[in-house]
Amino acid sequence: MAVRPVVLDPHPVLRQIAAPVTKIDQEILTLLDDMADTMYDYNGIGLAAPQVGISLRVIVVDYGDEFGGLIEMINPEIVEKSGSVVDVEGCLSIPGLRGNVERYEKLTLRFQSRDGKAYEMKPEGYFARVFQHEIDHLDGILYTDKAIETYPIEETETEEA
Repeated sequence: MAVRPVVLDPHPVLRQIAAPVTKIDQEILTLLDDMADTMYDYNGIGLAAPQVGISLRVIVVDYGDEFGGLIEMINPEIVEKSGSVVDVEGCLSIPGLRGNVERYEKLTLRFQSRDGKAYEMKPEGYFARVFQHEIDHLDGILYTDKAIETYPIEETETEEA
């Protein structure tokens, strides 16, 4: 397990549509482990593979123990969505900036785990926002593309996703 460098906007990998994972092998398992290490090292709550320079449909999220701790998703997809809420977001690939973004309030997600099993999850609120942010990364979309407004943050504030 290792901490990988986070690529910054305008790196071209952040604008690519990530390829689906067709085989869960040791390379994917190492990527998941490294992404978790990287997310924690950078004090993030989510990270997508393009953010470490790998254009594959893989994300990790940890919004705290009350939400299940570390969640690893391979080939995540949003299959249902409802509601709408505007809230603040930041991004490890866009340091020093925050923005207000409108997102769905409730989701149904489908994904594979590291062992290849299919799962469904129904996050709500800010937890749902984190998944939408990370899945957008897999589609070459940055939160600033959707932001109603953006503003600089203080250096003492932490980045998030």
